[in-house]
Amino acid sequence: MSQAPLPQAISDYLAASEQHDVDAVVACFSDDASVLDEGKHRTGRAEIRRWREDVDTAFEYTSTVTGATALGGADGAQRYDVYLHLEGNFPGGQVDLINSFTIRDDRIVDLRIVPAGS
Repeated sequence: MSQAPLPQAISDYLAASEQHDVDAVVACFSDDASVLDEGKHRTGRAEIRRWREDVDTAFEYTSTVTGATALGGADGAQRYDVYLHLEGNFPGGQVDLINSFTIRDDRIVDLRIVPAGS
């Protein structure tokens, strides 16, 4: 799969996630951003911080970007799907995910994480 050039906010998020740098992850989001992961919604930087702290303490994993698609945008927002392969000590040991990002004003305003093929 080919990879579209990614905005800085997404590149920074991916790098900070790989380094388990919660402060840097949270800095990539707008104040009122939302995240959907494992069927749970989190809104605002405080909830996003708790989500990342929980993820980083619950599992050890590595992630590899396998592709990215620019989806265009409207209302000043740009949308991207980033495809990741994760391996680690979580149930199943590996998973392919789609991270669907919405970017506005150089910040992530929405992130939806779903298994590929769902």
